[in-house]
Amino acid sequence: MSTVTGTEPGPTHEVELAISGMTCASCAARVERKLGKLDGVTATVNFATEKAKVTYPAELDPDRLVGQVEAAGYSTALPAQSTSADQPNGGTSTDTEDPTTALRDRVLISAALSVPVIAMAMLPLLQFTYWQWISLTLAAPVVVWGAWPFHRAAWTNLRHGAATMDTLISMGTLAAFAWSLYALLFGDAGMPGMTHPFELTIRPTDGAGNIYLEVAAGVTTFVLAGRYFEARSKRRAGAALRALLELGAKEVAVFRDGREQRIGTEQLVEGDRFVVRPGEKIATDGVVEEGNSAVDASMLTGESVPVEVGVGDSVVGATVNDGGRLVVRATRVGSDTQLAQMAKLVEDAQNGKAAVQRLADRISAVFVPAVILLALAALAFWLLAGAGAAAAFTAAVAVLIIACPCALGLATPTALMVGTGRGAQLGILLKGPEVLESTRRIDTVVLDKTGTVTTGQMSLVAVHTVGAEEAEALRLAGAAEQASEHPIAKAIANGAAERLGALPTVDEFTNVEGLGVQAVVDGEAVLVGRPALLEQWSQPLPDELAAVRTDAERQGRTAIAVAWAGAARAVLEVADTVKPTSAEAIAELRGLGLSPVLLTGDNESVARSVAAEVGIDEVIAEVLPRDKVDVVTRLQHDGRVVAMVGDGINDAAALAKAELGLAMGTGADVAIQASDLTLVRGDLRVAADAIRLARRTLGTIKGNLFWAFAYNVAALPLAAAGLLNPMIAGAAMGFSSVFVVGNSLRLRRFRSTTTQTPVRVEADRPVPASIDA
Repeated sequence: MSTVTGTEPGPTHEVELAISGMTCASCAARVERKLGKLDGVTATVNFATEKAKVTYPAELDPDRLVGQVEAAGYSTALPAQSTSADQPNGGTSTDTEDPTTALRDRVLISAALSVPVIAMAMLPLLQFTYWQWISLTLAAPVVVWGAWPFHRAAWTNLRHGAATMDTLISMGTLAAFAWSLYALLFGDAGMPGMTHPFELTIRPTDGAGNIYLEVAAGVTTFVLAGRYFEARSKRRAGAALRALLELGAKEVAVFRDGREQRIGTEQLVEGDRFVVRPGEKIATDGVVEEGNSAVDASMLTGESVPVEVGVGDSVVGATVNDGGRLVVRATRVGSDTQLAQMAKLVEDAQNGKAAVQRLADRISAVFVPAVILLALAALAFWLLAGAGAAAAFTAAVAVLIIACPCALGLATPTALMVGTGRGAQLGILLKGPEVLESTRRIDTVVLDKTGTVTTGQMSLVAVHTVGAEEAEALRLAGAAEQASEHPIAKAIANGAAERLGALPTVDEFTNVEGLGVQAVVDGEAVLVGRPALLEQWSQPLPDELAAVRTDAERQGRTAIAVAWAGAARAVLEVADTVKPTSAEAIAELRGLGLSPVLLTGDNESVARSVAAEVGIDEVIAEVLPRDKVDVVTRLQHDGRVVAMVGDGINDAAALAKAELGLAMGTGADVAIQASDLTLVRGDLRVAADAIRLARRTLGTIKGNLFWAFAYNVAALPLAAAGLLNPMIAGAAMGFSSVFVVGNSLRLRRFRSTTTQTPVRVEADRPVPASIDA
């Protein structure tokens, strides 16, 4: 990355430029350097995605960015301003035309012409009279037309005083062809009956009788084939992002002018009401205003079980309506939708660079000139050593060909593309490649309790009665609590309705603030709330229920007293509930070498109870929301490298402070913005998946870079020593690139450990809560 900042920082803008004409990592480095020469400009150019992410001062004319790129010898244009507003995906093109078709045709034609040339050069039996002139006839189109992209790029770079990988290929193939032409026209190679064996070793010769047409044609074909497979693999690597962008609905039935009409989704505006019929995709993010249904969100979240939605529930664009008819009011459209934001996060991550890539960038910038010097040195050495012009020339050309840093330039971006794309499919959004380094170092994971380890919703978990039936207590208490908006009241009403069905209507309802409610149900006066409310009506808890209340509160649960017919007859226990997968998630985090810490504002007994249930030993309780960041800081001062998992507004600062922040996508937007990784689902197991995927991606990048470096380090001395035929060098160079891309594509096979997860959690595993009625 090249960064040049002005003396006084001011407001900046950001733009993404599509760069055409780049052929290797050296090209990307040169564009970066050129853009970085403008004051205040920061540029990151990604060779694999062929895009430049540029931050520039507000006062700078963006047309100057285009001018800098063109001055470097490449093509670009500023993105159209209307794109993000018009396209649901936020302006990212989803053009499905395969750009590799023309390259494939060039490879096939070159291969058809090269195979006879190589066969005749390698097999003396095929070296009939004047075979060398047939080879020239077949090889010439390959070297001129087949290798034209390399020659054109090399000439463009030469005019701008630069050298890239194409320079090496062009120089090598043209040198081999020119030498062969010289030998045929002015040496002994054109004589009738000329033959020569295919050799890999050095031997003294004057070179006048040797031709290298098989090298010129073979290297061109091998490199073209490598480029084709590389381009196809890159396209496959980006398929996850393209699939994500194409998930959205194309048309929608919207209510306008008092009637229903179908329009393109790009014409939707915030506030529009639209219909979603069974089997249709929801056009954009919104709120259900009519109807009930089950929505399949698996394409976005990986969640296999449809989510039940009704009036007032939020729905996300691109999810599928599996059940009844819904009427939805659009709340976010265009680039503001969750789908567009997911795509933007994925694309930003793919366009960035991990720290490990910077070394490769620095090496690529100086690699090509160094290789040209090495080739000249090899040529001069073997000439002075008396090995002969042919041997010296072979060594020089082999150095040029084998050194092409294809694998070096592809090592990081292809792994990032595949890893982030696979993460998006699993509901894991990586904000940037820098996150990969953090996942390797963390040793402690701090978990917020409410909404992360637990559901964050109160549930009815137990009913205790004295002198009454459990069903009767539930019927009266649930009916009385139906009219209250308090979370605990809702938990009781919902729990009663789930067990009994429809509840009776209520008369004379009164909410007694801070104590509970009183109502008349089927002619029966009912009190539901704190024991203090019952005592006001001279209906204290009997000893048996008082003991139940004490035991419940000792466990951190909320005990709600119920009285009717002039006496206290029941205690209901209400608590937050552990997510069914939390204990499994904690075990997986431990398996990754992480020490879990539970962080909560609840009291110590509540926290200890939750921690014991899910398998956490270290608990930090009774922490005020504003003090969570201090806890993270203290852990860091103790030498621990911290990951923080949270979902609320009060977690945002701690998420930003931690070395790695993971936000539950079901939480607050500010928490998601402050995090490094976003987990689209509320399943804590996805946090373990995210860390495993990030570590796997980083490991793949390092493996790719090792292969690229080791390949060049091992092969260059062999080439300079004349022990590597240029044609085989070309094949090996192409193979190295294909190997690196293929190794990256293995990330597509990454599997989540999560299994089918119920969306609505039954209240059969209570967790303490410290919320008073």
